[in-house]
Amino acid sequence: MEEDLPVDLVIPATVFGVVFLAELPDKTALASLILGSRYRPVFVFAGVAAAFAVHAALAVTAGSLLGLLPQRAVEAVAAVLFAAGAALLLRGRHAGDERIHAGSRRGFWRVAVTSFTVILVAEFGDLTQVVTAGLAARDHSPVLVGAAAMLALWAVAGLAIAGGRGLLKVLPLAWITRVAAVVMLVLAAISAAAAFT
Repeated sequence: MEEDLPVDLVIPATVFGVVFLAELPDKTALASLILGSRYRPVFVFAGVAAAFAVHAALAVTAGSLLGLLPQRAVEAVAAVLFAAGAALLLRGRHAGDERIHAGSRRGFWRVAVTSFTVILVAEFGDLTQVVTAGLAARDHSPVLVGAAAMLALWAVAGLAIAGGRGLLKVLPLAWITRVAAVVMLVLAAISAAAAFT
């Protein structure tokens, strides 16, 4: 039982790190920052967290379906997904402009629903959703992958809502993007090597 513990910790730690780095420069982090600057942060986080939970569940479901394929095919698909994710990051498709037109004094449900809707729409087919699906397919641990991805998304949203402007002053967006791309390229190489050996 103790021998399994390190392996069980590697999967969520890897997923959390990859998704966290990929989400930092993403449009949904910027949307969370904008929403947090206009509305009560706790209300915004409730909506954003719910949207990310839906996306993590969808990604893990898609990844689990991919996991039904033969192992070599899964590794090849995961390699392609990671390489595509790295390319998207380096091309700069992660930048977006989410405009919210409203006053700062709104009730919980209105703010939470607005935040949920903005993130739900912005995140469909997003890089982190694709990466989460690839990790779920590769690792065959949908609960661990889903939980770690959701926690990473929530952490980025919390940082963006609470202090995103200060974070970008400390860590340049270009640097975060490059680190995330390198991590994904490494994962693509590992998956490709596993597919062809």
